[in-house]
Amino acid sequence: MIETVIPDTVKKSENRALPFGRYFEDFKIGDCYRHWPGKTITESDNNLFSLLTMNHHPVHLDTVYAAEVHHGRVLVVGTLVFSLVVGLTVRDISGRAIANLGYDEVKHLTPVFIGDTLYAESKVLNIKPSKSKPDRGMVSVETTAFNQDHTPVLSFKRTVLVPRK
Repeated sequence: MIETVIPDTVKKSENRALPFGRYFEDFKIGDCYRHWPGKTITESDNNLFSLLTMNHHPVHLDTVYAAEVHHGRVLVVGTLVFSLVVGLTVRDISGRAIANLGYDEVKHLTPVFIGDTLYAESKVLNIKPSKSKPDRGMVSVETTAFNQDHTPVLSFKRTVLVPRK
């Protein structure tokens, strides 16, 4: 039998050089996190997501069809953009989350196209200790995503439940 030895620095995430996520006490109202790295959306990303989610609208898959409609090229599926941006925020916002409690006011501000690179930043709107469980609290943020030209493409608010130290 092969035994895997896990160093203490891996067993206790608070000892890692690059911690993943924050505790409740680490958030302050007004703090702004610029999430890095960004993500360039490929044709494969868009096609796979369209097929996995059963969104077969030709504006997302058919270059000939897309060329003849409003934007003149294939649009990236909006829920892919949303999912990617939520993913970009995980290290800073929900890496230690006990639960995602809700997403609100999701707004698609500008179309996203294949080849666009997305970046995001989140501002802490509210922090609230749990009344029923003193070992956790709720953090609410507003996230805005930008493309490579710094044009806002998406915004949303979300609330996560995170542990206290």
